[in-house]
Amino acid sequence: MAPGEGLRERKKRETRFALSQAAIHLTLRHGWENVTIEDIAAAANVSERTFRNYFTGKAEAIVASHVERARRTAEALRERPADEPLWDALVNALVAQFEPPPGGDARVPEGYAAALQKLLAEPAIQYEVFRSHATAQDELTAAVADRTGTDPDDLYPQTVAAVVGAGLGTALARWSRNPTGTVPDLLREVFAQIRAGLPVPD
Repeated sequence: MAPGEGLRERKKRETRFALSQAAIHLTLRHGWENVTIEDIAAAANVSERTFRNYFTGKAEAIVASHVERARRTAEALRERPADEPLWDALVNALVAQFEPPPGGDARVPEGYAAALQKLLAEPAIQYEVFRSHATAQDELTAAVADRTGTDPDDLYPQTVAAVVGAGLGTALARWSRNPTGTVPDLLREVFAQIRAGLPVPD
């Protein structure tokens, strides 16, 4: 739970995330055109009216997981040990969002990559990703500012958040094209290169 967040707000976040996850899972399994708002609401055990209280449509619901992940990353960063170096804390906070739950199956289902690529190519999804990017980056900017004693309007936390967003986007895009290995391992590899200053390969 975020500092100052009450039970009501937490429940709303949980419902929003459950709807988003249901939308993602259904569209990856059945295709964008074959999933309705009613299907998503039923999968999340809520009414269609509840869905519409949170989202205007399927695309917004799907992309909401991206914003929630950014918020959880920011919260995790604030909870990292105070003496942990910034980039260690950032990578650990980010990677934690992609670790499978204990006992979870990390294997990628057959056809997942193709379904994900098709979903990401939907114009409505691309628009929502663009629209949500600023919100996600603002969450991380504020957390970096808190950790470094700077102001969210300062250039430093904004630049750090932008670099983290670029690294995350690169890792996820690469994994979606070729989902071998794990996202956490790929994230560590990407950020190791960033932290080294992106030296030219031999």
